[in-house]
Amino acid sequence: MIDDVQIAAAARALYEAEVSRIPIPPLSASFEDMDEAAAYRIQKAWIDLKLADGREVRGHKIGLTSRAMQRMAGWSEPDYGVLLSDMFYDDGAEIPVDRFISPMLECELAFILGKPLKGPNVSITDVLAATDYVVPALEIVDLRTTPVDTKTGKKRTVLDNISDNAANAAVVLGGRPVRPDAVDLRWIAAICRRGQVIEETGVAAAVLNHPAQGIAWLANKLAPHDIGLEAGQTVMGGSFTRVVDARRGDIFNVDYGPLGVVTCSFI
Repeated sequence: MIDDVQIAAAARALYEAEVSRIPIPPLSASFEDMDEAAAYRIQKAWIDLKLADGREVRGHKIGLTSRAMQRMAGWSEPDYGVLLSDMFYDDGAEIPVDRFISPMLECELAFILGKPLKGPNVSITDVLAATDYVVPALEIVDLRTTPVDTKTGKKRTVLDNISDNAANAAVVLGGRPVRPDAVDLRWIAAICRRGQVIEETGVAAAVLNHPAQGIAWLANKLAPHDIGLEAGQTVMGGSFTRVVDARRGDIFNVDYGPLGVVTCSFI
């Protein structure tokens, strides 16, 4: 078992990697007995360090929501992370590349909760009833660990992703907010353009067959820890496109059809 001292050291290493923008070797290469529970303990310890710096919890993110991504990661369910107050950007934001190590963009829908949600047995219907509105969003993901440990040759695993706050780094909210019953959320599509080039497209049904399903999964996943999703929180439902590398000078324009457009640029 990974003890509390090791958990704290791993969290501190991730914290310093983010600050210095120098990634560390995959934690799973150092801890052979690392499991899902230990990975989430490291994540929580890292978030606690950030909260001690004065940040506040603003919501949650859900990752690995598509079957394609789960197969690639060798994992059978989503993962989750925490959204903090310094992660949010408005539509049209100029985002400094130097804040990240190797930023990448994903397209998804954000659920803004009007009522609390707490498992077990939360359903899609419960999620839709608790949601104030849904808004198009971009998630900026980043990795604080290297793909491979040069000493052992071991590759980064999904456990490293979980420890690394599910690779979350920032969020851009924009477009047109809609009530969750105003449109069929499964059919919301995204066309992601970098400049004039279409880099990625996708449809929200790729997220567990319905983007609200990830929110229900998260509420039920957190229930054994006596944690619920709170009113006013933003919950990112999961990407329905592959990641697109973001580089200095890139201008992204992501069209969500009837839900409008989200834009941002990297400087």
